[in-house]
Amino acid sequence: MHIEATAEFEPIHRRALIVAPAWIGDAILSQPLLARLRHLLPNVQLDILAPAWVAPVYERMPETGEIIHNPFAHGELALRERWHLGRKLAGHAYECAFVLPNSFKSALIPFFAGITRRVGFTGEARYGLINCRHHLNATELPRMVERFAQLAEVPGTPPPRPIPYPILISSSEQQAAARKTLGLETDRRPVVFCPGAEYGPAKRWPPSHFAALARALAERGHDIWLLGSAKDAPVGQDITELAPGICRNLCGVTSLDQAIDLIAAAELTVCNDSGLMHVAAAVGKPLAALFGSSSPAFTPPLSDRAHILSLQLKCSPCFKRTCPLNHLDCLKGLDPDQVLIHCLKLLEP
Repeated sequence: MHIEATAEFEPIHRRALIVAPAWIGDAILSQPLLARLRHLLPNVQLDILAPAWVAPVYERMPETGEIIHNPFAHGELALRERWHLGRKLAGHAYECAFVLPNSFKSALIPFFAGITRRVGFTGEARYGLINCRHHLNATELPRMVERFAQLAEVPGTPPPRPIPYPILISSSEQQAAARKTLGLETDRRPVVFCPGAEYGPAKRWPPSHFAALARALAERGHDIWLLGSAKDAPVGQDITELAPGICRNLCGVTSLDQAIDLIAAAELTVCNDSGLMHVAAAVGKPLAALFGSSSPAFTPPLSDRAHILSLQLKCSPCFKRTCPLNHLDCLKGLDPDQVLIHCLKLLEP
């Protein structure tokens, strides 16, 4: 089967380029799009243009072809450098590009590469850069995963429902290797905490709450692994000091590949609304997702084993990086004892 966006375009036969998002969670939410394209175009190689920090996510998707490094930082125009990369990619003879971000800059490289069909939402006035344009109806496509999936269809045709949940692959061999490398060979039932959130502190459950939950789970025979980026290491240190001898602070220590495998090896993940939340959902493990300033309506964890915890206060979701009222009641009020009850339910055989 071939995608025919408009009569003026030839069908895709050989190779297509996916311009990936710059956030880990968004990248995971693009996997159902890749699965749909693989179904429609079983013989077409789907290459990914992605930043280095999200590339490991695409390496765990079976639909992925070649992964090409996108070196540009968020917000960086670097017009000449984008032109050079585009001209380099022209040699790949791509027949189509699917541009997932809505920014003007993200559509430049496929244009410079001379890719005939460039699919995406109109976004930031990208007329000409995107020539197979989808127009966003936020009511019909309220979730990001739906918006990505829309790009596989003819403009104006909704994606088939239900949209499958994202899937990341983690084998038992990969999980065992990650545990061995990091010295985590243990018979105690591991629980992963992800205490960070790249967007800002208004999305982070307090360290004192994480520590209280860690103590309660440790009393029930669980090891606690803290995962996150190097930016999360100080928060991880706060938790370990509040729960001495209980937590292993691995924030900034693991690669993203190892974090994926450790989450897949754990019996439960407790995390803020973050990229690692979507990792836990995509590997199909029990997940307690803590929401404060953000909303699960747009980018929820997509898994039947995910449990969303939110107080749904009148002041939330505010979508701010820091609490505009200086109290963070939406997360401070989410009591560790309440979260423990949900965790114990998720840990039941």
